[in-house]
Amino acid sequence: MPYLILGLILFLGVHSVRIYAEGWRTRMRARLGENGWKGLYSLLSIAGFALIVWGYGQARVHPVVLWPEMGWTRHLAAPLTLIAFIVLFAAYVPKNGIKARLHHPMVLAVKLWAFSHLLANNTLADLFLFGGFLLWAVLDFRAARARDRAAGTRYPAGTLAGTLATVVVGTAAWAGFALWAHAAWIGVYPFG
Repeated sequence: MPYLILGLILFLGVHSVRIYAEGWRTRMRARLGENGWKGLYSLLSIAGFALIVWGYGQARVHPVVLWPEMGWTRHLAAPLTLIAFIVLFAAYVPKNGIKARLHHPMVLAVKLWAFSHLLANNTLADLFLFGGFLLWAVLDFRAARARDRAAGTRYPAGTLAGTLATVVVGTAAWAGFALWAHAAWIGVYPFG
């Protein structure tokens, strides 16, 4: 579990700099240059992610169960993750109404992903992993909306074609991940 916690601190810490230390971030970007900052950010993020993967895998060997497993929560997680995939792709598909409405779809996708997995899992490692990401996403979304208000940011309206493309691509990605990649990469069959 220590590697998981260290990985979460490193990964989420790096991703929280903009939430809590915008001035420091700006100074570091000026000092290191854009590429230097991105390189350091990426290196620390990759190291944190690797520790999360390693630590979570180790914690799953001897899980600390916090509450009894409830099968119905897995059924609830499936549609929530479907929505999370659609919202995630809204960050990338141009001219979609989902991004126009939500403004920060990637962070909301992380929030939905973390919440759905927190519902469907019952160990201490799950609480740290998914609870940590959920808390980060809540704080990051709040900070991003505050930055938008301060800057007077306006998001362009989406189109029906962009919105439909987002839904189709997100649904296809979710199906591929839920039916194949989740088991192949993580070792857990979401529907099994």
